[in-house]
Amino acid sequence: MSFRTRRVILSAPFYALFEFFLLKYIFLLFGGVNDLYLIGPAILIGAIHLVPMFFEARKSTVFGRFLTTLDCVGMWVSLMFLIDIVLIYLVGLFVSIPLWIICILLAIVPVLGIYNYHKAHKLVVNEETLEFENLTRDINIVHLSDVHFGSVRHKPIIRQISQKLKELEKDCDLAIISGDLADGSSVVEKDDFMEFKDVNMPIIFTPGNHDFYIGIDSVIDACKNAGIIVLDNDSIEFECLNIFGLTFSFDDKKKPELDKSLIKPGFVNVLNYHVPYYWKEFSQLGFDLQLSGHTHGGQFYPAIFFAELIFKYNMGLFKNNLGKYLHVTTGVGSMDPPMRWGTDSELVILKLREAIK
Repeated sequence: MSFRTRRVILSAPFYALFEFFLLKYIFLLFGGVNDLYLIGPAILIGAIHLVPMFFEARKSTVFGRFLTTLDCVGMWVSLMFLIDIVLIYLVGLFVSIPLWIICILLAIVPVLGIYNYHKAHKLVVNEETLEFENLTRDINIVHLSDVHFGSVRHKPIIRQISQKLKELEKDCDLAIISGDLADGSSVVEKDDFMEFKDVNMPIIFTPGNHDFYIGIDSVIDACKNAGIIVLDNDSIEFECLNIFGLTFSFDDKKKPELDKSLIKPGFVNVLNYHVPYYWKEFSQLGFDLQLSGHTHGGQFYPAIFFAELIFKYNMGLFKNNLGKYLHVTTGVGSMDPPMRWGTDSELVILKLREAIK
């Protein structure tokens, strides 16, 4: 049983209980309702949170994906309503809030929801410029991560990314995916990533944690079938780049010990690693550039504030005193709720240029 499956099973009853009290206190703003009427909706919401997972793990269907998306959007809506009513009740301790203002405050949530949903599905291209001494020519890398192909973001997101990559073919040399191509919410079929086969540039992928949840072999098979180069604790040379893919380690999959034999003199040494961890150690080892994702930048407010506290390097481009770079992309897809607010669903063109001496 995967981490994601255990998480959903354990959280379902608590989620249903949370929904019961959320509904209770929303209705109390308008005078209240008998608690018995809220038990059914709360159980239904808990069931929608739990049941589709078991079907999607075997065969992804339109109905299963609809229910999962409904659940994930509902989680975001519930969080926003929770923030809303906490503020209303806190302010209400000091002043009386007219009913019409309460209605406006609650109506903000669905309006924000439309914006968040739209922003999460709008793929943008951002750019960063990096300088290195060992370049033989200018190289443009398309960096992306956290596609989270699954029940919520299925084949349309693969099509969207591949179309954008095809638009960038004339300006970019290769694309690198820093993990979580799949999210573990649905089975990955062998032909699910075939859209990438039409992209006329090398695509390199190194697994992240979510890629293991539904079965890493199926993810790797789908990648290879689509012509994607999988670097699983392995390296490849691309002109003056030496690219090493360090697979995410967790549970019984231990992080391999890296040494200086992985660093190739005369090359720009690039490490593709899902999480923005150990940058100092990797830089001291000799890696010039670390490519990571995982954080989603927090994805939406107010989660962004917590992500900034949890992750030392939450999103963006960083450079240390050794002259080494770390780039943390906010990702393409979404973690559960398909919502973004304050972050982009992004591809980032990293423009590698020769350092001016």
